[in-house]
Amino acid sequence: MPDNLHNEEKSFVEDFGIVFEQTGLPRMAGRIFGWLLISDPPYQSPAELAEALIASKGSISTTVRLLIQLGLIERFVIPGVRHDHFRLREDALQRTIRHGLEDEIKLFRNIAEQGLELMKDEASIRRQWLEEMHDRYTFLEQEFPALMERYEHKHRRGKSPVR
Repeated sequence: MPDNLHNEEKSFVEDFGIVFEQTGLPRMAGRIFGWLLISDPPYQSPAELAEALIASKGSISTTVRLLIQLGLIERFVIPGVRHDHFRLREDALQRTIRHGLEDEIKLFRNIAEQGLELMKDEASIRRQWLEEMHDRYTFLEQEFPALMERYEHKHRRGKSPVR
């Protein structure tokens, strides 16, 4: 990363990469996302991303496409400038929460259902654990969208978008 970055900024970007990696996304996706959260200006060209993150242009290009597909970043065109820039989408933070938690909740509910089917004829503590797991994740799957909607409603009332 450029020499003008403080160690705390470098550490933040690297930690963000690790967090993304732990949720099943490439570390570079987290590094780009983390950098766009703190970069000034909040939009960066591919060359600026490559320089800041000490990464190849190919890695940046591939990861930018992924982040666009996930709906986390968007192209940002500066009039008169020939190359694109990228910035976080306005709803990027909401999408990161939904991507991680909603998918994880569904995965755990589905695996609990699979286990319950496997043990359908058994009355045991193991089946009770699977039933409880299924009930908890079914509850979370049903309630999570409403929870996010309440937050968004509260957030919209209290703040205007920052750009």
